Amino acid sequence: MSPSAPAARVEPLSSAPPGQKQLPREVGGGFVAVLAFCGIAVSVMQTLVVPLVTELPQLLHTSSSNASWVITATLLAGAVSTPVMGRLGDMFGKRRMLVVALGLLVVGSLVCAVTSDLVVMVVGRAIQGGAMGAIPLGISIMRDELPPKKLGSSMALMSSSLGIGGALGLPAAAFVAQHTNWHVLFYGAAGLGLLALALVLIVVPESSVRTPSRFDAIGAIGLSAGLVCLLLPITKGGDWGWSSGTTLGLFGAAALILLVWGFVELRTAEPLVDLRTTARRQVLLTNLASIMVGFSFYAMSLILPQLLELPEATGYGLGQSMVMAGLYVAPMGVAMMLVSPLSARINATRGPKVSLLLGLLVIGATYGGGIVMMDHVWQIVVLSTALGVGVGIAYSAMPTLIISSVPASETGAANGLNTLMRSIGMSTSSAVVGVILAHQTTNFGRLALPNTDGFKISFAVACGAAALGLLITLFLPNRRSTPLTGQPQAAQTPTEQEAAPATPAAEPEAAAEAAETTEPAEAIAGGGGVQGRVLGSGDVPLAGAAVTLIDNTGRQLGRTVSDPDGRYSLTAPDAGSFVLIGSAHGHQPQAVTLLLSGAPVTCDVRLTGGGGPTGTVRAFGGEPLAGATAIAISPDGAVAATATADEKGDFALPELTPGSYTLTISAEGHRPHAAQLEITGTGQPPRIDAELQPAAKVRGTVRAQGGRPVEDARVALLDSAGDVVGQCVTGADGAFHFEGLTDEHYTVVASGYAPATMPVTLGGTKGPGDSGSSGGSEGSEARDVDFLLSHG
Repeated sequence: MSPSAPAARVEPLSSAPPGQKQLPREVGGGFVAVLAFCGIAVSVMQTLVVPLVTELPQLLHTSSSNASWVITATLLAGAVSTPVMGRLGDMFGKRRMLVVALGLLVVGSLVCAVTSDLVVMVVGRAIQGGAMGAIPLGISIMRDELPPKKLGSSMALMSSSLGIGGALGLPAAAFVAQHTNWHVLFYGAAGLGLLALALVLIVVPESSVRTPSRFDAIGAIGLSAGLVCLLLPITKGGDWGWSSGTTLGLFGAAALILLVWGFVELRTAEPLVDLRTTARRQVLLTNLASIMVGFSFYAMSLILPQLLELPEATGYGLGQSMVMAGLYVAPMGVAMMLVSPLSARINATRGPKVSLLLGLLVIGATYGGGIVMMDHVWQIVVLSTALGVGVGIAYSAMPTLIISSVPASETGAANGLNTLMRSIGMSTSSAVVGVILAHQTTNFGRLALPNTDGFKISFAVACGAAALGLLITLFLPNRRSTPLTGQPQAAQTPTEQEAAPATPAAEPEAAAEAAETTEPAEAIAGGGGVQGRVLGSGDVPLAGAAVTLIDNTGRQLGRTVSDPDGRYSLTAPDAGSFVLIGSAHGHQPQAVTLLLSGAPVTCDVRLTGGGGPTGTVRAFGGEPLAGATAIAISPDGAVAATATADEKGDFALPELTPGSYTLTISAEGHRPHAAQLEITGTGQPPRIDAELQPAAKVRGTVRAQGGRPVEDARVALLDSAGDVVGQCVTGADGAFHFEGLTDEHYTVVASGYAPATMPVTLGGTKGPGDSGSSGGSEGSEARDVDFLLSHG
């Protein structure tokens, strides 16, 4: 964005105390399943017509070249709609746009179901293609609504739904096409879309993360034109001729349009795609690797069905029916579904880069093995299953790599662009494999059929694409994960490590100190940051209010004081999530979570006086808990007010509007407390006193037979849902420990020889493996767990 561009305003996510994570809203148990079902329904739509490819010219009374538009139209519409719907979701609500996408699926399917006319069928398929934005929208909703420990496995399943639906839908579509009227396929797709639409309306909440801005219509038109000019010759080049004037002209037009589009987007204040974010090393390399994964995934979908259906008389064909060929390829989708939890744990424990590398290694090895494994049906099943494992692991890593590098306000657009990259890879794969199989043929009667050399070359090319993706992935930056959430965390610099945590200053002396160490409140010149006004009751400007910017770990990034008009300005060192705290004498401090990128953000801070609910927080035993946090949450899940307990454990929330609230009180090293809070608007505000139970620890030693401590044993802690919430590696003494545990049931897994597991129950009856006691230096409950590993 140019320096003169106006500042963008974003809506704060919530108020949260410094250094404390935002509380996610509770969503229903079927939330993830519904979103994954939406992705599967959309991907099934893509494969509907695959069993009909050879029959479409007769069914639509047209030529083979014209009939191919039934597939091309969906591809082009999906490529255009995916990034556009992602951006609209960021602006107007992701659930709302998901409903729109599913509505397009239903309408397009019904249009196709009632016609046998080519033009109407192409229009219907293009409308269906508009539903492709459902998958990146689903991933973005998950990021906004799910807690970190559930996010990895859920995103893995949602990301893999593109392949799961295609692999499972192929045999189902073949069966329907073989035994019923072909229009039933589209009625079935409409039924799936209606079911998904109803489930979304019932189960999925609307995300509160928005980016109010102007829709970049010029950017949408330019991107659409560039993608059409790029993908059209890729898909139709085999029919037109790769050296024809039409094909080369469209490729040239695509390069020119996309170049001009990029030039314009870089100078647009609120672009459709933030190219500066997209150009970040991690985002750029992930998108390039996604093209290679999409290429490799789709190649197998083209090769195996043909190999299975070719007659045995050719000497290499396996002579299977269309339905049986689909069933033999179906294990690919099943494997992708089953491997999703495993891939999520790899992401959490080893990082998404390792997950993507592992997936590409499996993909490459599968295609390498396919060169010599084409003679039996069981070999085809092995290949399809192995490819499903590799693609499932790789697909799960991509959204994790993307969302860890972009602010939440751009998640929809960024994931939409990543899905587009996969689609480009799939389109390129279709064109390349199609050319290879068309030129490597053998005569069988009057027919020219692909020969074994064609299949082997196709396997080798796909293996090369996986190898190129592997090379690209090696250049991704390494990122480490926090122990309990698995969320990416950039390495700290020494300066950041030494920075003191920020504490809201309410006294004039602190404000004066801030004034001496920061620049005056002026407009931000270039770069990213936050600016705005500090306002009191009745929107009266507050002069001399202290404004502090910290990151989510509590490191102070900047301080200033408001000028006589209440204005302030702070710069941010990088894009990401930050906490802005405003405080002034006689007012309640306020904290707001902001998502900052390269553009300046405007955020007004409103400070209120006292008069709200009060209370006291004490530890088990009666000691006051200074620094405990009290948060009032409204019925819609938004944070309405926060307060921090003083040295006596007393806290006072600001005034709240009448209604019902949930009050949560938390403190480091203790389990949180929740209570219902009713504000009537009359009489004295309510008082809530809470006693917090200590958080628990799990510690122990890993020993080999004979009692020798095991060094470098990997110990993982799983919660009651089976998600990995902690991991460590033992030292020379074989010891391990986990702290800050607030749930009741856990499972500890130690591996170094043969793995061993042990259940642990906290805050109640000890599990069968608990050998420790309650207590500790801070009064927290502790469980000692010793493992005896037998040599594998």
